[in-house]
Amino acid sequence: MSDKPGKLIVFSAPSGAGKSTIAKKVLERVEGLRFSVSATTRVKREGEVDGIHYHYLTRDAFEEKIRHGGFIEYEYFFGNYYGTLLDKTEKAMAVGRHLLFDLDVKGALCLKERFPENALLIFIKPPSLGELERRLLLRESEDEHSLKQRLERAGFELAQAHRFDRAVVNDDLDRAVEEVTAVITEFLSKQ
Repeated sequence: MSDKPGKLIVFSAPSGAGKSTIAKKVLERVEGLRFSVSATTRVKREGEVDGIHYHYLTRDAFEEKIRHGGFIEYEYFFGNYYGTLLDKTEKAMAVGRHLLFDLDVKGALCLKERFPENALLIFIKPPSLGELERRLLLRESEDEHSLKQRLERAGFELAQAHRFDRAVVNDDLDRAVEEVTAVITEFLSKQ
């Protein structure tokens, strides 16, 4: 147990900007940083473990937590709820644990509003919308409609980047990882 509260690092980015890849590499490099596990009403997939991949809740349990202010942020999409549990985050912070979050822009800003001194928001930017489109096409997981939706959403998300503590352009993965790691290390060293 630490006498200093844990800190919260939040990554946001348009789909295809490389956020998940950067997060994985940063977690390997920054000692003591752990990935925050979200809650969901989505059915557990084969091989997934409760508390590791997600905290799996029934719809009733999730909605009960919403009514009682149990989430820092939550979203409803594709027929399921997803959210960040307030109690799990506060418990981690109380014992000095640092958490890394992967949140959309709205969720990131909600977390910063609740924990202004202990949260660092990092926005991962693609080099351009054209490059973002190319990366999404390379995934071969997007049909024309979903690609159009993702690019429209990316425009909205990129317009919010100025509201984050730092914005890092992922034009070179190794350089972006180094920059993000340095920003996080500096933030964690301040008390």
